[in-house]
Amino acid sequence: MDTQDKVPELWKGLLDMDFESISERFDGNLSAHEAVGYAVAAIRETFEEAGVLLGERGETSVGEMAPLCERRFTERLPQGWLREWVESQGWVLSLTKLARWAHWITPEAMPLRFDTRFFIAFMPEAQACLPDARETTEGIWIGPKQGLEGNLQGKIPLSPPTLVTLHELLPYGNVEDLKKEVEKRSWGEARLPRFLRLERDALILEPWDPMIHEEIQIDPKALPSALVPVGEAFSRLWLHKGLWRPVRC
Repeated sequence: MDTQDKVPELWKGLLDMDFESISERFDGNLSAHEAVGYAVAAIRETFEEAGVLLGERGETSVGEMAPLCERRFTERLPQGWLREWVESQGWVLSLTKLARWAHWITPEAMPLRFDTRFFIAFMPEAQACLPDARETTEGIWIGPKQGLEGNLQGKIPLSPPTLVTLHELLPYGNVEDLKKEVEKRSWGEARLPRFLRLERDALILEPWDPMIHEEIQIDPKALPSALVPVGEAFSRLWLHKGLWRPVRC
């Protein structure tokens, strides 16, 4: 999160919701000021990494974003670029296009830790995803099932939160069903996994694992045969040769 993201006063008049409405939409254990920071950061990062801007500017063509989009390939956009750009170009950021999905906290044993929120947003019309080739080196349109299958096969490496999120999206057969779900979805309890170092690999126990707070002995030799097929519930992720995969308890 950039410094300007979390200063609500800087975004006055540049958001499509007032602070009271923001508090209602992203309620839970977040204040309106905290919610603004997370939401603005999500919108900024989505544009920087994928070239998609969750915003509106009357009848203006999204093609006018092309020069800014192209800059991502030749330079890193400087801190503060989003506020300066939306203000000078007359855009308004669409916080109404964001919905809550989950609250994740990095495991305590990890060298870098984050307390973050996962939003979900639906692709705006007339825009196209274009990865920045820096933080996001590749982009494809794929369904949750195909993404999880690709990860299991080692073709589409997924991070642990992304892997869990795609699994959670499996029950929704179409976009309309998913839209109904996100309108009523809360952040839920913070998800704080447990990280275990193995001799050569690592294991993550998700908060819903039955042994999350217990002493545990892991036999690394048994893990290859414990892989969980796509669609089956899991509570553990095994890191092996750079890939996270679900395994049985």
